[in-house]
Amino acid sequence: MASIREITEQNERLILSANACFSADTLGRAVPEEKCPLRTDFQRDRDRIIHCRAFRRLKHKTQVFLSPELDHYRTRLTHTLEVSQIARTVARALRLNEDLTEAISLGHDLGHTPFGHAGERAINSLYEGGFTHFEQSVRVCERLEKNGEGLNLTAEVLDGIKCHTKDEWAKTLEGRIVRFADRIAYINHDIDDAVRGGIISYRDIPKEICDNLGNSKSARITSLVNSLVQNSYNDILMDAETEKYYEMLHKFLFAAVYKNPKAKSEESKVLGIIEGLYRYFLQNPEKMGSEFKTVLENEGKERAVVDYIAGMTDHYAMTVYSDIYIPKSWGI
Repeated sequence: MASIREITEQNERLILSANACFSADTLGRAVPEEKCPLRTDFQRDRDRIIHCRAFRRLKHKTQVFLSPELDHYRTRLTHTLEVSQIARTVARALRLNEDLTEAISLGHDLGHTPFGHAGERAINSLYEGGFTHFEQSVRVCERLEKNGEGLNLTAEVLDGIKCHTKDEWAKTLEGRIVRFADRIAYINHDIDDAVRGGIISYRDIPKEICDNLGNSKSARITSLVNSLVQNSYNDILMDAETEKYYEMLHKFLFAAVYKNPKAKSEESKVLGIIEGLYRYFLQNPEKMGSEFKTVLENEGKERAVVDYIAGMTDHYAMTVYSDIYIPKSWGI
């Protein structure tokens, strides 16, 4: 009798588009494994990501506002879930592989630093090897999780994670969906958080954008998703008119929020925190913990320190920095 996984793989060939990446046709894993009787390889990858430590840490990492104290601001984890929802909607509508899309979505920011892109820029400025969060996400999956064993994900999931933000496009349409979904999600929810934080108001969004994409976050996301679904076949595309306003909205976000001194007033302190941690652990690599011993021995202390700091949450980074550099009151 066919296993449940094999039945699922057969059903994919009956239901999904010819352009989909079929689970049975995966390029496989770096280390071959026995197949799961219940789950396809992409379902298995999704589950490994959800259960890994790096995924849990996303709930305490910055999306836009550093260490926000109010409950309704996005974190890197809620951003990831919103990306997954948008990507799965597009994949299902196009009859592409929703499981692959979900796995890539859930893993795309596993390597993000504390303090969001400010932390990423700080580490990149210090480490001679250079640093990007998308390359670090792949590294988390391949080298750092499970005490150095990695998650042993499929080639398609790793490719989608690596190519989710810029430059090279993913080889699968599912991976390309995630790239659009990531941007659609953060453009709209970062604006929403900026309104909540009093940085801007919805009235500040140019009228031309609202007239063409919608007057609410939900309406704008719907317009962008519909454009993808209606214009994608051999590739993932928007129509030219929608894409024009999509790019206008992105430029508005950067000018009004990402470069707004009120929203980013604390970011000037991030480099000092990251640099202080970096210098300290270069001098005291034994303080990082035994799980980084293999990286220390095989790739050097600079690489190990980068991995350690990049994996920190905002709160943990500030706590460690404080313990190292801030004098404590003398108690009798």
